[in-house]
Amino acid sequence: MKDADRSFEHIKKGQMQRESELYSQLLGKSEFGDLESFEANLGVRRNELLFKIQADMEDTRNALKQAEQLTERLRKRLSELEGMYRILTKK
Repeated sequence: MKDADRSFEHIKKGQMQRESELYSQLLGKSEFGDLESFEANLGVRRNELLFKIQADMEDTRNALKQAEQLTERLRKRLSELEGMYRILTKK
């Protein structure tokens, strides 16, 4: 029976080694690399993207404000020109 015990131990050891390798691949050496660093990198990328979006929103708000100010100045200028035109065309 000692040979059977040795065979069982050999099989058990081989199975444990295969399981350990599989867990190692799943947890640390997947196609994404180390899952913990992958998750951390996702967090960093998310924060970078949020920062870029926020900066773009602020730039867009500023551009819109400038466009609104320009529109108002152009309306005033047009009104002035129309007033001058009316005055000069009256005889």
